[in-house]
Amino acid sequence: MMAHPKYCCFTLFRYTDRESDWKTILGTSFPVTHDGMGWRLNDRLSAAGSHLVRFFESVGEFGIFCGRLARAAFVPPFEWQEFVHQLEEVGSRSALLVALAGAATGVVLSLETRDSLIRFGAKSLLPATVIISIVKESGPIITALVVGGRVGAGIGAELGAMKVTEQIDAIEASAVNPYKFLVATRVLACVLMLPLLTLVTDFCGIIMGWVTNTLIEPISLRLFIVSGFKHLTFNDFLPSTFKTAVFGFIIGVIGCFQGMRAKGGTQGVERSATSTVVLSALLIILTDVFLVRFISVFFP
Repeated sequence: MMAHPKYCCFTLFRYTDRESDWKTILGTSFPVTHDGMGWRLNDRLSAAGSHLVRFFESVGEFGIFCGRLARAAFVPPFEWQEFVHQLEEVGSRSALLVALAGAATGVVLSLETRDSLIRFGAKSLLPATVIISIVKESGPIITALVVGGRVGAGIGAELGAMKVTEQIDAIEASAVNPYKFLVATRVLACVLMLPLLTLVTDFCGIIMGWVTNTLIEPISLRLFIVSGFKHLTFNDFLPSTFKTAVFGFIIGVIGCFQGMRAKGGTQGVERSATSTVVLSALLIILTDVFLVRFISVFFP
């Protein structure tokens, strides 16, 4: 630190594993009115620089992680038994949750849109509104968020616990690739099961939308389905359903990545599970923005 009557020169450092290994990442000068303010600014900028370095380190680690995942997923031999087990964990054990979420979505859409359509004299469009809303957007996004909360947290906590207890190191010592056995199987299971779970959500949402509408004003299921699907095409159904495979990839990759880099005992496991849920939900919503635009352009 060099002092000057009008300027205070500061240098930001990052500490690495070795105590004597300091690396300069930023150095500049700024005017200060007194020494105390200069020290406070230096501390804040040092903290900001440390956060910036950790961010780029995380990006680099994530790139290496994705490279190892790609190699493990497409280079034989494959862990078929573990893969089938993960299909059951992700799929069948999440079906009830997404079914309940889809049913609740159908009830809410039917109740809310009914009043709005009556105001504009378009009550006959209620079946089409409910079905198109569920199939194109509500079903996929609700499924991804529910599965991300359950499966993502489970993957992050499970792999995090294995990491902090050195079970993953034991797997490597046994000549088993942990990326092939633990990561690739979970990511591929999420990718494959999300579209199927979306169909469950859509089905339950449509059925409960019909039930809700029937309780208010009786209508046959056949008429409800025919009226709703009359305005729905495969360009509406297929892209919206299969875009959840991207959501599944996000859930699996984020959960495995956070779990594989966990450290610090039980607190590290907690941070891994929490960050998995938060990041996967945020990325799902942001990715959906781009996917909706992509689908509207290429599948009009």
